[in-house]
Amino acid sequence: MTSQSQGIQQLLQAEKRAKDKLEEAKKRKGRRLKQAKEEAVAETDQYRLQMEKEFRLKQSKIMGSQSHLSDEIEEQTLEKIKELNRSYNACMETVMNQLLSVVCSLQAKVHVNYRATN
Repeated sequence: MTSQSQGIQQLLQAEKRAKDKLEEAKKRKGRRLKQAKEEAVAETDQYRLQMEKEFRLKQSKIMGSQSHLSDEIEEQTLEKIKELNRSYNACMETVMNQLLSVVCSLQAKVHVNYRATN
């Protein structure tokens, strides 16, 4: 009997050790999954930051050249406005004199198709 109870005790202890080992393995698996997830998140964050940095560099190159073009266009526009103002000031008096001479030199005539009615 003692050998049987001793055998049962050994079986119970072996079962308990196996159960403990399974729980430990589950904990290790859970920790490993959590660690793998953290590593994956860190890796994706690093990749995202790298891509954002490259995007900002490309964007600054493009926007820099666009701002240069807009400055150049603005300069050309201002130059054209100055040229038009000079032309306006140079020709304004001549045009006004021509216009006034046409308006002031009207001759009153009866139109050829006019018929007098009695």
